[in-house]
Amino acid sequence: MSIAALSIDALLPALEYIGISIGVTHTVDNQLLITMIFLGLGLGPLFFGPISDSLGRKPIVFMGFGLFIVASLICIFSKSLEMMVAGRILQGIGLSAPRTISIAMVRDTFTGDYMAHIMSFITVVFIFVPIVAPTMGKFVLDHYNWQAIFYVQLIFSILVSFWFWKRQPETLSKEYRVKFSGHIFADGLKEIMKVKRTIGFTIISGFVMGSFMVYLSTAQQIFQIQYDLKEQFPYIFAGLAIAIGFATFLNGTLVLKYGMEKMVTGALIGFFSVSLLYILLFHGEANPDIRILLSFFGLQFFAIGFLFGNLRALAMEPVGHIAGIGAAITGFISTMMAVPVGTFIGRFVSETALPLFYGFLFCSSLALLVLVYLKVYAKNIPPQIIKDEL
Repeated sequence: MSIAALSIDALLPALEYIGISIGVTHTVDNQLLITMIFLGLGLGPLFFGPISDSLGRKPIVFMGFGLFIVASLICIFSKSLEMMVAGRILQGIGLSAPRTISIAMVRDTFTGDYMAHIMSFITVVFIFVPIVAPTMGKFVLDHYNWQAIFYVQLIFSILVSFWFWKRQPETLSKEYRVKFSGHIFADGLKEIMKVKRTIGFTIISGFVMGSFMVYLSTAQQIFQIQYDLKEQFPYIFAGLAIAIGFATFLNGTLVLKYGMEKMVTGALIGFFSVSLLYILLFHGEANPDIRILLSFFGLQFFAIGFLFGNLRALAMEPVGHIAGIGAAITGFISTMMAVPVGTFIGRFVSETALPLFYGFLFCSSLALLVLVYLKVYAKNIPPQIIKDEL
């Protein structure tokens, strides 16, 4: 899963240079290099998820890494924005295999709050990459060129593939595999769409991912252009990633005590409240002092750290018997929600960071409304009962 984060975050310090190299005329178009990889991450699971339920988990991961290598070469030799965007979408499609199948493999092995516990510690490792990736990207950029960042990603993907092959056993036994057919996806989709909790928590995940995607696509513009902090940008990005990592680490312990739903409820309320406070304080104003902005970002991302793993675990809990298709469809829905949200709101973040917080407020408000609906109309039902009803 960390290779996906590496492919996104290591490129952030180089966006301006890549834009110049491939002839980008509008600075905001550089955001497409970030948002379009998410489009691929959303589309890919529709293919990889269902066939993993049929062929097993490990072969699909290797298939995805193979496509990622081809897509990375397309990016390296790109001469236009269109070619680079195509390469980034293909990178996302390839990386969607290890990203989605990892979640399915966790669901194959664990259930309940302990699954969220495991997801939290996986996410801690996942978050470590955004802490170091921008610094690594800047180092490579300063000593070589932007193409070298893609070569580094290729090396890491090969090393991870080899380690995965040697160390990770197959988690889907042959007796639990679903015979592949043209109806496997349609049948899985019909089954999942009947489970309100899975769809509801997936929609909430889409709003959270969308708000975070706005930050990822605009961070370089905010810190490097609006605040003129080019040299400090990797360290700022790393510091904010630590806030997410710390919250995720705490979640691994707290979720066993309080449960996933309480953690999600508290985090969403905090996310909403911080967004609203920033807007009330700085509506119609110029950017505040960088220390104030970083404090608000830190609080936001601390709340997000309690959401990512718990939301995916809550969505996957009722559909463990079709974990591959479940991870694919839930990942597709949340990402396809996040891409237009991130792209649309990101267009307004040109002069100040204020539109970003409006985006946070919008996404957290809708997420809270969905959560209230689930608490009232789709209370916690044991997964076996849901399976029997279906």
